[in-house]
Amino acid sequence: MREYTRFYIDGEWVEPAVPKTLDVINPANEEVCGRISLGAAADVDRAVAAARGAFAAFSQTSREERLALLERIVAEYKKRYDDMAAAITEEMGAPASLAQQAQAAIGVMHFQTAIGILKDYEFQTLRGSTLIVREPIGVCGFITPWNWPVNQMACKVAPALAVGCTMVLKPSEIAPFSGIVFAEILDAAGVPPGVFNLVNGDGPGVGAAISAHPDIELVSFTGSTRAGVEVARAAAATVKRVHQELGGKSPNILLEDADMESAVTRGVKHVMQNSGQSCNAPTRMLAPNGRMEEVVTIARRAAESTTVGDPNGNSEIGPVVSEVHWNKIQGLIKKGIEEGATLVTGGPGRPEGLDRGYYVRPTVFAGVTNDMTIAREEIFGPVVAILGYDTVDEAIAIGNDTPYGLAGYVQGKDPAALRYVASRLRTGQVTINGAGMDAMAPFGGYKQSGNGREWGDMAFGEFLEMKAEIGYGAIAAE
Repeated sequence: MREYTRFYIDGEWVEPAVPKTLDVINPANEEVCGRISLGAAADVDRAVAAARGAFAAFSQTSREERLALLERIVAEYKKRYDDMAAAITEEMGAPASLAQQAQAAIGVMHFQTAIGILKDYEFQTLRGSTLIVREPIGVCGFITPWNWPVNQMACKVAPALAVGCTMVLKPSEIAPFSGIVFAEILDAAGVPPGVFNLVNGDGPGVGAAISAHPDIELVSFTGSTRAGVEVARAAAATVKRVHQELGGKSPNILLEDADMESAVTRGVKHVMQNSGQSCNAPTRMLAPNGRMEEVVTIARRAAESTTVGDPNGNSEIGPVVSEVHWNKIQGLIKKGIEEGATLVTGGPGRPEGLDRGYYVRPTVFAGVTNDMTIAREEIFGPVVAILGYDTVDEAIAIGNDTPYGLAGYVQGKDPAALRYVASRLRTGQVTINGAGMDAMAPFGGYKQSGNGREWGDMAFGEFLEMKAEIGYGAIAAE
């Protein structure tokens, strides 16, 4: 059993201000697999003070010094790669194959991407006689979720380090093991004391203290829209920058000419990946009414072929993260049935043969209308809702009829139609015909899916302030 009862502050592993522990549950077997300490405002104060003290020196480091630091982090990460993957599987139930090939891999990717960007990033631009300077914003507070844990830590920490910021991180208390491994990697890489700090805890105890702290200049939060609202409220009194990546209810528009066998299967399998616990999952499948019977048949087959089981085995998906989350998903599946959607496959309860663990049946609903709860609320589980449409413009209208705007998907053969749909979806990303991941593509949402962007060069700007030095260019001429 893992015992992680200390926090990483000012380059050392320290005891919490007030001892208070939390058991961590393995979602695959519902057994206690570790224990962490829950921090409080006093721990946040200590971490922020360390970050504040380190900022003066770290913000003035050279590009070359920060490149060398990031390269050391990548080297240390690769040494601990298997440890990171194992931690993710144990803490949140990601299948070992997914943890190895995607969950752990994406952490390395963000640091490697930051290295590539930093090499040529322009921090200063002369416009006439005015020098435009981009300089690190200061101390950053990061609050990250459990569903893609190292992805969300790395996509914030890597660009923040690259531009010269210092930081305090609160990983999810539900899946905290990967955060400890992450801190150990940064420590081994020689991140200067105080530059990176980690305090475990829950939202009320640590998240709220980070959001409201007067010495934090930016808070970056990834999680539910409900929690994001509370972060913004807490941050408002100190007028800090607030960056948020929140919920989604992404439309997947299948055009009339799409190859339905591949398009529907890809869409269903995408939702099922990570047990449906991805904010950008294409959970609303919009299909032409004239091809609905075909779409439903393929969707049923894709869902029923999805294997569920022990994440250390060969199953495609493992459990969802917790009992609380399992109960929420069950409630929404039952709500879909109550509101009249057609249950194509799956449904309430655990899959056959799985009596322990927070496993959910891969579920598909058809006959869904966009006013139903399962079409409005983010289920965050392996549940696909199929909605019908008659015209492309109707499909776009349905796709945009949501408080969210994180991602959208469109599949078909006609290039003009694909581009037409992509240009009209009100989402931060649109994926066309299952295109692969782009590490340089900005990630973030419209509307209640948040504000600001992560990933790639756009992420650097989130951690920079802009200064205009007027008359700079005229000095030499005088």
